[in-house]
Amino acid sequence: MRTVRRLLYRDIIWSVVFVALAFLSLFFFIDIVDELDKVGRGGYTLSRAFARGLLALPGHFYDLFPIAVLIGTIYSMARLAQSSEFTILRTAGLGPGRALGLLALPGVVFAGLTFVVGDYVAPYTERAAVALKAGAGGGLTLGSSGAWLKERRAAAPGGASDSERNVSVNVLAAADGQQLLGIRIFEFDADGRLRTSIEARSGQVQAQGHWQLLQVEQSDWPTPEQARRGLAVRLKSLPDLDWASSLNSSVVAAALLPVQSMSTLELWRYTSHLADQDQAVQRHEIAFWKKALYPLACVVMMALALPFAYLHARAGGVSYKVFGGIMLGISFVLLNNASGYLGLLRHWTPWVAAAAPSGLFLLMSLGAFAWLVRFR
Repeated sequence: MRTVRRLLYRDIIWSVVFVALAFLSLFFFIDIVDELDKVGRGGYTLSRAFARGLLALPGHFYDLFPIAVLIGTIYSMARLAQSSEFTILRTAGLGPGRALGLLALPGVVFAGLTFVVGDYVAPYTERAAVALKAGAGGGLTLGSSGAWLKERRAAAPGGASDSERNVSVNVLAAADGQQLLGIRIFEFDADGRLRTSIEARSGQVQAQGHWQLLQVEQSDWPTPEQARRGLAVRLKSLPDLDWASSLNSSVVAAALLPVQSMSTLELWRYTSHLADQDQAVQRHEIAFWKKALYPLACVVMMALALPFAYLHARAGGVSYKVFGGIMLGISFVLLNNASGYLGLLRHWTPWVAAAAPSGLFLLMSLGAFAWLVRFR
């Protein structure tokens, strides 16, 4: 059995590595071509374009590796079937259950590799790519309305209406060096009345959630009782302001940066923060479950590739089977992307929306495997 494992694993690993390198080379070329039209604008050089293409490779690896596992394993299994090596192994006692168990081990190893790249390497390089783009383009724009963050916290004592504050923070853009631009802060009391508004030209999140704001314009509105006593709105202009908040740097980064730049743990923490603030969490819950379950797609792809070894050589050459694997991989990617949007539209349970594509393809692979073993 050790010889069988060495034969299968060596062939499968080399095939998967070859397909993965081919995919990464193709997407690197596409990224470079896409970046060429930005060269020369705002200090964006050709070296930055190549650097951004290299930084995007871990993310592409994470997205494409399950498909590379499927195509590489199909190629390896189809080649063994065409040369009758797999038939000899079956005659020597390699039953269906044992063959499925043999492929499970490299599938778990591939899943672990996908998890490590997706949780540790890809988020780091994605953030570096965003910082590179922000440094070349004068900052990271966040759309016409910017990014919004919310928190609920107790305020300084001063009456029943001051027992709790609801805070909304708007950030218009982010510059290089983790500096935030165009900051607006609105504090509402428990009755929904605006109590304080702060506008700062720039700012930075310091340790333990303290925001260091620069060039601040602050407006304090009186309570209805204070207004009846003739107290007016207080306006202050400050060169800087230390604003205490529970919105720490990780929460701010999660709101400003793309979802793919977050690890599984960071997604879980940000989802918990949104739930605590009574904000919509389904989008990030689906992203969390997709991030957590996506590495297991490698195991599903290994199971999906095994039925191709039981197809007789006259059922089609290796190229036809590889083409079928490519079509299966594309359909998996399309279904995996569509399931997230369908889950949002139909309000599916997040883990169901995330696990549906892998579960469906696993059932397809086991069904095809059982049919081929029994009737072919």
